[in-house]
Amino acid sequence: METQDFEAFEGALRRRALGIAAQMAAERFNADHSDRSGPTIACACGRPAQYASRRPKTFITLMGPMRLERAYYYCPACRGGSCPRDRALDLQDTSLSPATTRLVGMTAAEVSFAKAGELLAALAGVEVEARQVERCAEALGREIARDECAVREQTAPAPAPTMYLGLDGTGVPVRPTEVAGRHGKQPDGSAKTREVKLATVWTAEGRDPEGRPCRDPGSVSYNAAVESAASRDTDPQPAAFPQRAQREAQRRGFVTAARQVVIGDGAPWIWNSADEQFPDAIQIIDIYHAKQHLCDVAKVIHGAGTEFAHQWAQDRKAELDAGRLRDLVAALRTHADTPEARQCIQYIVGNRHRMRYPQFRARGLCVSSGVVEAGCKQIGARLKRAGMRWTVAGANAILALRCCILSGRFEDFWERRAAKAA
Repeated sequence: METQDFEAFEGALRRRALGIAAQMAAERFNADHSDRSGPTIACACGRPAQYASRRPKTFITLMGPMRLERAYYYCPACRGGSCPRDRALDLQDTSLSPATTRLVGMTAAEVSFAKAGELLAALAGVEVEARQVERCAEALGREIARDECAVREQTAPAPAPTMYLGLDGTGVPVRPTEVAGRHGKQPDGSAKTREVKLATVWTAEGRDPEGRPCRDPGSVSYNAAVESAASRDTDPQPAAFPQRAQREAQRRGFVTAARQVVIGDGAPWIWNSADEQFPDAIQIIDIYHAKQHLCDVAKVIHGAGTEFAHQWAQDRKAELDAGRLRDLVAALRTHADTPEARQCIQYIVGNRHRMRYPQFRARGLCVSSGVVEAGCKQIGARLKRAGMRWTVAGANAILALRCCILSGRFEDFWERRAAKAA
């Protein structure tokens, strides 16, 4: 038998076997009428719903399409209908089986909805249209988002003496209606993106060959959403994102760690959140962000790509590494006639207590936010692809789904979901 023929034989045999399995499962369920528990059942509205008939519906399962007949009850009071078997099998308000829903969520968290549909067809033999993938993945993401707010598994001691919390933001493309009237970075002052705010928690007890702390494998968790970090003094609760960061910190044991470290760039919202939520934490400006500011000033003063610019930037970076902030600011002040130099001075002076890099290194602390930057790239890998334009609700649903999977929490969520369905 030729290889190509054998491949076709494998595919045909697999489809046939799954088709037989689907038929047998459907026959078993359809022969069981125990889902008709009487002439009436209690409706969600509180009134009695009356038995109407047995109604068929085709569901997409891992075995292929499966046509199930279910007892259908109709409530004259609210004009709503329901099938008890749908609730029992976790098929309510969907045409996808639980196992299919699980695969849709896992693929849609990684690739576009259209590509997810293609992968499901190619790898699992399950035909799900792109729009259905989108609806299913976003519904699952909304479930995960509600679960994230409700479940705070932690309370065990911190997994390491030192724990890190990284905060950052990255823009994602959204539909015009989501940025109407918002100020942005376009030449006309308009916006095309909304900012996703990300909280990342990790440990770094390991050391690289040069003795610098490095992220411990499997220690990173992510939590992100398009939401505000700003709150007023009169608000009874912190804004949505500080609450999210607090939940993540509590869940991971950050709040009970002997040494807490918050790392970020110079964005004021980061340090406002850190001051309010984690007042005992050591605050560190990511050293590479600080050095990038110096490079930007060098380009303005001496011209991009010139040897003078390169050498000036190297000298300033050396001062930053050595903790010679006074010398650094003095060098910048000689160019205070340029706005970029003045802004850099303000940046350094305002964050000087977060730039004590020699002391931080001496204490064995991370001084860079590479883990957080990687988290932003993880977001971008899914939400910033060509042609994508999100609603805020849709972006937040997929963010919840993707962060749950990346953080290794999807199995725990799925177990809780299955328990509720049962």
